[in-house]
Amino acid sequence: MGFLKCNWSPAIFLVCSLLFIACQSNTAPPFKPNILLILADDLGIGDIGCYGNDTIRTPHIDGLAREGVKLTHHITASPVCTPSRAAFLTGRYPVRSGMEYSGWHRVVMWLAASGGIPPNETTFAEILQQQGYTTGLMGKWHLGMNCETRNDHCHYPLKNGFDYFYGMPLTLIEDCDVMGGTIMDPNLQSRLIFYSQVVALAVLTLVIGKLTGLLPISWKFCTYFTCCGFLFFISWYSSYGFVRYWNCILMRNYEITEQPVRIERSASRMVKETQTFIARNRKGPFLLWFSFLHVHTPLIATKMFNGKSKHGPYGDYVEEMDYIVGKVLSFLDEEGLKNNTLVYFASDHGGHLEDRKGNVQVGGWNGIYKGGKGMAGWEGGIRVPGIIRWPGVLPAGTEIDEPTSLMDIFPTVIYLGGGELPDDRVIDGRNLMPLLQGQVLHSEHEFLFHYCGIHLHAVRWHEKDSGAIWKAHYITPVFHPEGAIGCYDVRLCQCDGPRVAHHYPPLLYDLSKDPSEAKPISQDTEPRFLQLIQRIDQAMAEHQRTITPVPQQLSVYNTIWKPWLQPCCGTFPFCWCDNEYDHDQSTPDLDELKTVL
Repeated sequence: MGFLKCNWSPAIFLVCSLLFIACQSNTAPPFKPNILLILADDLGIGDIGCYGNDTIRTPHIDGLAREGVKLTHHITASPVCTPSRAAFLTGRYPVRSGMEYSGWHRVVMWLAASGGIPPNETTFAEILQQQGYTTGLMGKWHLGMNCETRNDHCHYPLKNGFDYFYGMPLTLIEDCDVMGGTIMDPNLQSRLIFYSQVVALAVLTLVIGKLTGLLPISWKFCTYFTCCGFLFFISWYSSYGFVRYWNCILMRNYEITEQPVRIERSASRMVKETQTFIARNRKGPFLLWFSFLHVHTPLIATKMFNGKSKHGPYGDYVEEMDYIVGKVLSFLDEEGLKNNTLVYFASDHGGHLEDRKGNVQVGGWNGIYKGGKGMAGWEGGIRVPGIIRWPGVLPAGTEIDEPTSLMDIFPTVIYLGGGELPDDRVIDGRNLMPLLQGQVLHSEHEFLFHYCGIHLHAVRWHEKDSGAIWKAHYITPVFHPEGAIGCYDVRLCQCDGPRVAHHYPPLLYDLSKDPSEAKPISQDTEPRFLQLIQRIDQAMAEHQRTITPVPQQLSVYNTIWKPWLQPCCGTFPFCWCDNEYDHDQSTPDLDELKTVL
C-alpha cells in the first residue's frame, strides 16, 4: 500500500496521522494514543441500556457506545474475578499461568495468601512502560500481593508494570461492610468459637498447672500449646469482624492509607485520584486502568444514589457506576484529551445469580443469556459488554457481532503503544484494530475455550464459511432442582464433582440462531451434527496440547491465610489506620464531585 501524500503542516498533522492508521493496519501507529481501560466488577451484560436494559439509567455508558464501537459478542476468559483479570492483563488463558484451580479455590481469597500473578508473566502495562507510557491503576487489583514476606510485593501492581496504584489490593467482600455479613461459612464460625473457648481454657489450665507444679510438663510444651491457642483466637476474632481489617484495605502505592477501607467514601477518592493522574500526565502518553469496585457486593451506594433506581440497592450501584464513568470521560474532554485517547469499557465477567440477601437477589442481570458468574460455559457468565471509543479513528455508532475476548486488549494496546508481543509464550488474544476499523470482516478467533477452574467446560467455534457460531458443552453445572436460575445450594458453581453434569456427545448450540442456549441441536435436527462434534473435539485436543504444567497459584496452600504475609497498619493483629485527608474523619460523597469536577 502506498504512502498517503499530505502537506505536513501542524494544522493537519493529527488528521493525516489518523488516516495513516487506517491505511497501515499491520504497522505501529505513527503516534501513541492515551489509553483508558474501564473494567466493572460483576456487571451483567443486561444491566446497561445500550445492551437492552430499559429500567436502569446508564446514559454515560450508552453515550460511549454511540460515539464508539459496541461489541455484542465479547467474551471473558473466566467467569470469576482473579483468573479473568489475569487473562486480561496477559492476553493468555489463565490456566497457562497457573491462575486457575478447582473446587473453591478459584480466586485470591486472602490478602495474606501467597498466590497471585506469577512474576514471570508479562502484562501489557510492563510493555507500555518500556514504550514511554506512564501507567496507573485505580481501584481493584485482586491478583495477589506477597510471596514469602510481608513486604516483598511480588504480585503487586507496582511490580507488574504500573507506576502508580491507588485502590484495594484485594476486592470488596461482605465483611468490608460494617453492617454486612461475612464470607465465612456460618458452621465454620460456630466451630471456631467453640474450639477457641476450649483451647483458651486448656491453655489457662496448663499454665496454672505448670506454675503450681501440679502438671509435670515443660515450658516448651506450654509455649507450643499457647501459640496454637493464639491462632485459634485469631480465627475466633476473624469471625467477629477481623476479616474486614485483614482484607479490606486501601493503598496508595506501597502505603496503607485505610485499614479497614471506608467504602462509602471510596468512590469519590477513586475519581479524584483519577482526575489527578490524568491532569499530571496530560502530555502523555499514559495508560490508565480504572478498575471499579462496583458492582460487587456489598452494595454501598452514596446518599446521592440511594433509593433512586427502580431495582433497589443493585440498581442504585449501577447508576452510581455510570455517573462515575461520565465524570471520568468529561474530565478527559475538559483536558482536551478526548480525541487522542482510546477508551475501553467492559466487565470482568457476568452477573452473580446466586448472590442474595434474604430472598432478594443482589447480583446482576445477564439479559437473554443463560447462567452467570462462576459458570464457564453458559453465556451469562462469560458474555460481557465491550465498548471501544476513539473519535476520528474508530467509526461511531458501529456494532460488531464477531467473537472477541477480553484477552484481545493485550495485543491491541501493545500494538497502539508501539510495542512487540512476547515471542517466548503463547498469546491467545488478537489485535482488534483491523476489525474495529472495518478492514477485515471476521474476528481472528476461530475457537475460544471456556474453563471452569482447570476443567475445560465448553468450546466455541466460529465457522466463518457458514457464519454459524457453534458452542459445545462438555460439562455443565447442576442447577437447583426447583428451577431456580442459580446453582444447587451454593454461592458459586462448582467445576467438578457431584454438582456438575458431563456430556458426550456434548450439548451443541448454534449461538447465531439461539443465543439464549434454549434448545440443543441433535442428530435429528442437524445433519452435520457428528461432523461438527468431530471438528470441535479435534480443536480441543490441539489446544490442550499447548497447555504446559506450571505452579498452581490458586492451590490450597497458596490461597490460605498466612500471618507472616498480612499487611498491617499498626500492631498485628490489631491493624487499623486512616491516613486519608490527614486523618479527616469526614465522609465525602459523590455529589461533592459536582463542584470538584
